[in-house]
Amino acid sequence: MGWWQLKQGGTGAKRMSGILMMAGCLAGVWSADTRAAASEPGYVDSHLHYVDFVQRSEGLEALVEAMDRAGVAQAQLMGLAVTRKWSTQFQHPPRALEGDTPALYWYSATDYRLAAELSRASPEVRERFYPFISGFNPTDRHASERIARLLSLYPGLWRGIGEILTRHDELSRLTEGETARADHPALMAVYALAGRRHLPVLLHSNVAPVDAAEPRYLPELERAIAANPDTTFIWAHAGTSEVLNQRHGKLAWLNATVARLLERYPNLYVDLSWSVLHPYLLDGRGEARETWVALVERYPTRFMLGSDLVGHFGPLGRVMDGFRPFLDELDGSTSRAVAQDNFRRLMDQASRRGPATP
Repeated sequence: MGWWQLKQGGTGAKRMSGILMMAGCLAGVWSADTRAAASEPGYVDSHLHYVDFVQRSEGLEALVEAMDRAGVAQAQLMGLAVTRKWSTQFQHPPRALEGDTPALYWYSATDYRLAAELSRASPEVRERFYPFISGFNPTDRHASERIARLLSLYPGLWRGIGEILTRHDELSRLTEGETARADHPALMAVYALAGRRHLPVLLHSNVAPVDAAEPRYLPELERAIAANPDTTFIWAHAGTSEVLNQRHGKLAWLNATVARLLERYPNLYVDLSWSVLHPYLLDGRGEARETWVALVERYPTRFMLGSDLVGHFGPLGRVMDGFRPFLDELDGSTSRAVAQDNFRRLMDQASRRGPATP
């Protein structure tokens, strides 16, 4: 039937008109569903601990269920490098950062547990995770050897190293032994190994001490990055922490400092998890700060989101959706890059860089 017949108003025309109306409705539904699917919030979590500070976890099944509810397609996954000692000083199990004397110690079994649990998971579950090695003492010059051993024991499993805990205010104060710093000789060997093996490094290094709102620890971080140009660094929380936020509030110079570092070091990326959301990305009204929107738009491939949950995964959706007011102020492609693509791309680039050297 030609278009001219539709104009005649006959039975055939009415039948065809009905068909076209139905097709139009179906197309409208399909189009709306497609737009909704394209605009649905989705995430790749770049900072997630499988265990808490006493090495307890809700388990892999609970984590996957939480990811599905939260729209988290994939996640970086690591243990926790320290664990809390329950000494005779306390009648009941203490909180992680409770007390005045060192009671945290470095705990290597965290990596072996993670490897064991992932090895028992289905291939479909394993593919959703990027496991990182974290259970080593960053002041022990045997650390790089022990990391190499884990890489040998579980070939093809590990995708990065970290979170390496240095200059972490109360956590550092309560950890037994020498205080870890980003440019410690033990870590310089770890970074070199990471560069040879194409393993990104997730590094926690507070930008400032608790007692002064100045970038006192920044030179340590810069020495580490500058000395290892072939190693990819992810700076956890942009150098902030909840304790720093409580003591100093919003550090006015942090935005410019991050901008300078990203300009100077092409091997540096920034994790916006935990203490960055408030007060940096969002103001007191919960609205995105223009200076941070502009910074992320200036470097759209260098930022990523993370939940920083530790062993308990129920809040995952709430934590990740907390970034939505900030993401919504970004250009669409930048928003997706920060929420999903940047961390995934970083992992894919590392795997494509060719065979690792010992």
